[in-house]
Amino acid sequence: MNTHKKMRFQKQQKKNSEHCCVPLCSASSKFNGILSFHGFPTHPDLRRQWLVNIRRDSFTISSHTKVCSRHFATDQLKEPKTLDGRRRLVKGAVPKLFEWNGYTVEIPRRNVWQRTERPIEPVPGEEQEQHTDGTKDHDYCSVPEPSALDMSASAAGDLSKEVEDLRKEIQELRVQREFGLQRFAGSDADIRFYTRFPSYDHLMAFWGLIEPSIYRMIWVSRAKSAAKRNEEVATPARPSTRQLLQPIDEFFLFLVFLSVGLKERDLAHRFHIHQSTVSCIIATWTSFLATALGSQCIWLTPAEVQAYLPEEFRDFPDTQVILDCTELKCQTPSSPLLQSEMYSTYKSHGTMKGLIGIAPHGVVTFVSSLYAGSVSDKELFIQSGLANLLTEEMAVMVDKAFLINGCDNCKIYCPPFLSKQNQMPAYQVTETQSIARLRVHVERVIRRIKQNKWFDEIIPLSHAGNISQMFTVACLLSNYQNQALVKAWVK
Repeated sequence: MNTHKKMRFQKQQKKNSEHCCVPLCSASSKFNGILSFHGFPTHPDLRRQWLVNIRRDSFTISSHTKVCSRHFATDQLKEPKTLDGRRRLVKGAVPKLFEWNGYTVEIPRRNVWQRTERPIEPVPGEEQEQHTDGTKDHDYCSVPEPSALDMSASAAGDLSKEVEDLRKEIQELRVQREFGLQRFAGSDADIRFYTRFPSYDHLMAFWGLIEPSIYRMIWVSRAKSAAKRNEEVATPARPSTRQLLQPIDEFFLFLVFLSVGLKERDLAHRFHIHQSTVSCIIATWTSFLATALGSQCIWLTPAEVQAYLPEEFRDFPDTQVILDCTELKCQTPSSPLLQSEMYSTYKSHGTMKGLIGIAPHGVVTFVSSLYAGSVSDKELFIQSGLANLLTEEMAVMVDKAFLINGCDNCKIYCPPFLSKQNQMPAYQVTETQSIARLRVHVERVIRRIKQNKWFDEIIPLSHAGNISQMFTVACLLSNYQNQALVKAWVK
C-alpha cells in the first residue's frame, strides 16, 4: 500500500512540476490544468527547429524540458482522447506563437465548478527523490534570454532617436513659422534687409550694449495710465506677466517697422499679436532708444575730431562739423494756419525740417529736433542750439545755400555765390571744388538715414507725437549700422 501511494505521489509531483521553457512565458502545470505541455521531438532536425524558434540555441534538453500548448497553432494540436484530457501534437508540429512576434494570449483557466484532482500529500519521513537523470526541475522562464534583452534595448534606442529627431523637426518648424530674429540669424542678407545692420553679429553686439537697460524700460501704456491718474511710475514693469514677445523680438519688430516700413497691421499678422500691441511696442522702443542713445554724448571735442581727421581734410584741418538740413513729408493738417507753417517751398508740400551735423570722418555728431517746414536754415541753426556748442577755433562746412553767416563767430567753409558780372578767380575755383567734394559727404549720410523705408511715405499726423524721436533714433542708429565712408567717396 505504501508503494502504491509513493508511485501516485511521484506521478502527481511530476505533473505539477511541468513548466514552459519558452522565454517570457510563465505557464506552469501547477497553477493551470488546461494547458498541455509537450516534450522536444527526438528527430535532430525537428528538435533544432524547435530550439531556433524558441530562441534557445545553446540549451541543454532533458526529459522534463517542455513547451506549453500556447505556442502551437490550433491545427497542430489533436483533440484529447485520453481520460486526463491532455492533447497531443500532430506529426512535425513546430512552435510558432510567441510574444516577440506579436502574439499574445491569456492563459486559460479551469472552471471554478470543474472537479480537480487534489494533490497527494507527501508521506511523512520520505524525502523527495531526484529525477532518474540526476537533474532537478527549474523555472526556465524566470530570466529572459540575452537575445530578447538586446532586441528590446535596440528597439528602445531606435524609438528614442526617432523621438529626438521629431522634436528637432518640430522646433525647426516652429522657428520657421514665427517671424522673429532667430528665424533670420543664419542670413546676413536678411538681417541687412530687415534691420540695416551689416550682419547678425553686429546686431547682437549692439544688443549687448542696450540689453542691461531694457529692464528699466517704462511701457507706454503704463506711463499714460499713470499720467491720467496724476501718479508717478516708480517701478518699471512689463504690460503683463504673460509676455507676448521676448525683448529682443520686440526690438527686431521696431527695426523692421523703421527699416522696411511695414504697416502695423502687417506686423501684427507676422508676429501673431494684436495691432494695438504693435503700436505700444513701437512707441515704447522709440522712446527708450531715443533716451538710451540720446543720453550718450555724440558731440566730439576738437582733439577727438583731429584724432580721426581724414587725410582729405588736410586743407581744412579745423573743420569741426559738416551741416545740412533735411525734410520729411508729412500729412497736411486741416488748419490753414498749420498748413502755412508746415508748407515747404523747396518740397512744395507740408514737411518737418531737421538739422544734421557730422564729423569729418563721417559719424553723426549733432541731430536737432524737427521743426515746421517753413522755418529758414538760419532760424533752424539758432533754434537747434548748435551755435552754443561752436567756438572761434572751430570751423563749420556748409553748402552755399545754407545761409548762416553772422550767426556765430566760428569760421565757415562755404562755396561762394558767383554773380554774372564777376568771374571766380582760379584759387577760389579750386577751393569751391574741394569744399563741394567734402561737403557732399553729409548728403550721403542723410541719404543713408532716409533709406529707412518709414521715411519714404507721407508721415501721418497720428505719429506727430513721436516723429522727432523716430528721426533722432534713425540718425543715432546710423552710427552703429554703418562705417565711415570718407576714404571710399573722396577721390
